[in-house]
Amino acid sequence: MNVRSASPRPFSSRPSRSRQEGRAGSGFVEVDPTETADGGGGGFWRRGPGRGQRVRINNTGGDPDKDYDGDGYALKDDCNERNTGINKGAHDISGNGSTRTAAASPTTREIEDDDLPQSGSDPFDGAKAIGLCKKADPDGPGWGVVSAKWVRPDGTSLNNMVGVGILKQFGVNAPQLGGSMLAISSGAAREKAPQTTDKGYSHGTPDGYPKESPACPGVTTGTARDGVALELKIRVPSNAKSFSYQQNFFTQEYPVFICSQYNDFFVTMLDPIPAGLEDGNIAFDQDTNPISVNNSLLQVCTSGTHKGKFFPCPLGPETLSGTGFEGSAATGWLTTSAPVDAGTDITIRFAIWDSGDGRLDSTTLIDDFRFSVDGADSTQTKPSPVN
Repeated sequence: MNVRSASPRPFSSRPSRSRQEGRAGSGFVEVDPTETADGGGGGFWRRGPGRGQRVRINNTGGDPDKDYDGDGYALKDDCNERNTGINKGAHDISGNGSTRTAAASPTTREIEDDDLPQSGSDPFDGAKAIGLCKKADPDGPGWGVVSAKWVRPDGTSLNNMVGVGILKQFGVNAPQLGGSMLAISSGAAREKAPQTTDKGYSHGTPDGYPKESPACPGVTTGTARDGVALELKIRVPSNAKSFSYQQNFFTQEYPVFICSQYNDFFVTMLDPIPAGLEDGNIAFDQDTNPISVNNSLLQVCTSGTHKGKFFPCPLGPETLSGTGFEGSAATGWLTTSAPVDAGTDITIRFAIWDSGDGRLDSTTLIDDFRFSVDGADSTQTKPSPVN
């Protein structure tokens, strides 16, 4: 398994360890449940802010509809009413010597993507391929994927599945987490696919798109065609403050169709829209350009000047080998991170489409989705660290 850490203190893929009871410095004091610390409050005592509450007997003999530790989860949905960080909506935190997940929820970040079918016909398999393997009950308290569906970039239904694939390899490019990664394409989502797979349909675009590149004044992008998207509704863990994922965008528009109407796009639309963004796309360069052939993050290619613009291509063309994009360009692996509100439902739509016509395609690999207990000051996309 090839794993690259994309964010600090991510949720662990390893089994958690049980919290040590009554350890020194924990901020909790165990008291006799027959005594009270507040003149009749039921035998709970909190020492120190944010530390939750502790009792001798946990999850037995109490009111199942009462939230004893004040974390928003009643006793029936909370396996530890002594700690606000432990409940059904939380996920394990690596490296802190404790478990923050209720017993009714998985205690490991399971990666179950080794045997997924390449066709990706089940959208939940698409979620698993990027590292989201846990489903959530729409009416329950736990975190996970609430719903998944294949759609076109504008959210309408998708019938043509050629642009969807779950891959174990894409040329020399390997998954960043687990044994598989998701591929979505305006053409065919397969290794060494033909340069043109014209699927013959047009569609709308996400709100705010197409968005013209400031680097290409006077250019108007053509009608969106042959697009595909994975739309996920996800319930955020109750202890998460941000999330991240990795993507790698390949395009055959380089080097001939720079600053033209044939500008293929890849966007990641997030709802609710993060603060400070004019639309929901969270995958963009330092100039807020969405990912496309006109984006400054295009770094895997052969350097040259095209349409009056110099492309330094610092990563060279080597990782195009065996992909079907030899002689074209890619971004290399990029990590996008964004802040998120704990315990809320979010909707993410990963979308790609051709513009102007169905010739010359683009493909994006997506992998390594993870939540983090650390906050993100802003939404950003940067080259992933190389191990």
